[in-house]
Amino acid sequence: MQDRAAEATHLMAAMAGGDRQALSRLIVLYGPGLQRYAAQMLPRPDEAEDVAQEVFLRAWRHAGRYDPARAAVSTWLYRIATNLCIDRSRRTGFRRFLGLEAAPEAPTDTPGPHRQLEGRQRLAATRAALRQLPPRQRQALVLRAAGELSTAEIAATLGVTPGAAEQLLVRGRAALRLMLEPDHGDDDD
Repeated sequence: MQDRAAEATHLMAAMAGGDRQALSRLIVLYGPGLQRYAAQMLPRPDEAEDVAQEVFLRAWRHAGRYDPARAAVSTWLYRIATNLCIDRSRRTGFRRFLGLEAAPEAPTDTPGPHRQLEGRQRLAATRAALRQLPPRQRQALVLRAAGELSTAEIAATLGVTPGAAEQLLVRGRAALRLMLEPDHGDDDD
């Protein structure tokens, strides 16, 4: 993790100098995680790629303003992604409220072998449970899972203390377990 953070800081400095190769490398380092994060945070997961692209476009434009003393590159990028996701969610909700946009349809996967079907059902249940969590708990869990951020990076991204970030993770995991395994608590009988 340290090597990745040091490389990312170096890449930001190179980008500030106009190095496009540095941007390409930064995309390789953080693009997949940012896209997974956005897919979980947006009402329409198909917009995740657009959000990830916008994150890197903003990073390119504002690379000179990045201050490594204030935040890790990962924290800075995920904060941009979080803000973009919030903005898109608000716009989508407002457009839907006005009737300008139809509600997204549930994905229809063609059933495959039994295990694939079970996996898809489990994934769908997990996504549905995630969407029921309070927004901060959901953000913390998705930053950990999709973004592979540490508790300190999650805290910085969400603007909370590391202790508060840890509590968001603990409470979010506990709530997910209750939603996904409701019989789990009855084993004590």
